[in-house]
Amino acid sequence: MEIIVRIAQLLLSLSILVIFHEFGHFIIAKAFKTRVEKFYLFFDPWFSLFKFKPKNSDTEYGIGWLPLGGYVKIAGMIDESMDKEQMALPPKPDEFRSKRPWQRLLIIVAGVVFNLIMAMGIYAGILFTWGEEYLPTENMKYGIVCDSVALRSGLQNGDKVISVDGERVEKATAITAYILLNESKTIQVERDGQVLDIQISDSIVPHLLKGGTFIAPRMPFVVGLFSDDSPAKAAGMQLGDRIVGIDTIRTEFFDEFKAAIANYKDTTISINIIRDGLPLTLAVTIGDTSKIGVQGTYDGIFELRKIEYGFFAAIPAGAKKAFVVARDYLKQFKLIVKPETKAYESLGGFIAIGKIFPGTWDWYSFWSMTSFLSIMLAVLNILPIPALDGGHAMFILYEMITRRKPSDRAMEIAQYIGLILLLTLLIYANGNDIVKLFR
Repeated sequence: MEIIVRIAQLLLSLSILVIFHEFGHFIIAKAFKTRVEKFYLFFDPWFSLFKFKPKNSDTEYGIGWLPLGGYVKIAGMIDESMDKEQMALPPKPDEFRSKRPWQRLLIIVAGVVFNLIMAMGIYAGILFTWGEEYLPTENMKYGIVCDSVALRSGLQNGDKVISVDGERVEKATAITAYILLNESKTIQVERDGQVLDIQISDSIVPHLLKGGTFIAPRMPFVVGLFSDDSPAKAAGMQLGDRIVGIDTIRTEFFDEFKAAIANYKDTTISINIIRDGLPLTLAVTIGDTSKIGVQGTYDGIFELRKIEYGFFAAIPAGAKKAFVVARDYLKQFKLIVKPETKAYESLGGFIAIGKIFPGTWDWYSFWSMTSFLSIMLAVLNILPIPALDGGHAMFILYEMITRRKPSDRAMEIAQYIGLILLLTLLIYANGNDIVKLFR
């Protein structure tokens, strides 16, 4: 059921993004009296699932069967349709090629602009509806928990983060991303009453790009959810219990419990808990997976900070958030194109995108991911690669600067090269997804 929910969210999100993006091209083209022959959600090679053409309209609207995006076919433009017959005819006044360069440029960049506007609107709606809630860095009262790379860097579980490169990071869960995006060199922590300056190695960048945790808020193990076949639940454990030990081993925090439980398999162990302030011991029988079927919770453990937004305050806040996300995505993209990061190994396709949606339908998560994907689509589309909006814009800017228009043949060749590059990237990214499934 989870996979169906994820697929449904992915398809709905992509549909909204594509329609809004293509509507940007469509509405600006119409504003300059440019004929739009097709407006399609998804691609329709050989046949379409649905199509209709309103009376007295030049535009055919439809839904294709190949859910890899969508398109508007603008008359007189060399695009993915590669309509050579139309381009061989003399230009007509309502065709793209007959418009002034600045008009063509606006038509091209309109899709990207509409995606940015959409992201701003969604973020504004999220802030107005749900507000913003986060864990301030100074409220990580138990310090941090480190993965193996963080431990090798000199950090320790329980360290309390003060700053990164001397700069305070407001949100606890944003520290790792801050380190990655700013290629930070040092992290300042408090340990046993002393302030230490820990050096961060450049080698963590590939680790983080591949999804490494590095550091996270350290938390006690408070029971928040049971699996269907939970041995702990069968032994009498209850929601809200705090696990503090296994046999004679003290495990104040989840990371300590996780390390200790790995040494037990196919046996009955004593798990020490605190319930309503009283100590209890439960006999729990575990199998060969060393799991007790319990998921922890943050609820009530940390003092969170919540900011509420009124309607008019949410609009500029949403715009600011969209620009911050776009800036951070550009920083990440800069890291990805560096060969030494080996980020190409972490590239993913539709399976990777689908996995970022939760397994249960949640509107907050759905709109958060849709706004992020809208920004991602805008950034990727404006790259100066033939076949993308940025590639078309690049040729138009060349024409505006040199006063010479590239030949149709040159544009056709560039379009073919761009399509081959995009197809290669698509195959590689989705191939990566398939390989990861079998690992």
